[in-house]
Amino acid sequence: MFSKQEAAQLKKEFWTAFGKAFPREWLLYDTKIKDFSFKFSADNKKAEVSLDIEMKDELFRNAYFEKIQSLEDLLRDEIGDFEIDEHFVLENGKVISRIWITKTGVSVFNKQTWPDTFEFFVEKMTAFEMFFYEYEDFIKDV
Repeated sequence: MFSKQEAAQLKKEFWTAFGKAFPREWLLYDTKIKDFSFKFSADNKKAEVSLDIEMKDELFRNAYFEKIQSLEDLLRDEIGDFEIDEHFVLENGKVISRIWITKTGVSVFNKQTWPDTFEFFVEKMTAFEMFFYEYEDFIKDV
């Protein structure tokens, strides 16, 4: 078990190592759609790449979600099997729409799993980005 300080330090090392191993500009928040972003996350059991649709206005959130949902088969062709939840509840209670893919058996606290996690991040985020760029005009037309 790690102290809070040790855990924070390992997390910092993890993200720094990822950035150094794959120094490129990721799309992430630069979609030109407010509250529509791609995210990396990792913890002690898994890593995830997600598309989070976080608009406070439920009508807009649902409209963007339905656009992505209408492209579900095409997205699956790009990134493989994924999970999708129109009403995903974050730890803070906020409801968002999320599409995500998970890799289990990796940990931010186990440096031996970092290469697998980094490869997963690069493969899946690149696929998410390619999908977004391919269908960007359709997605943005809300």
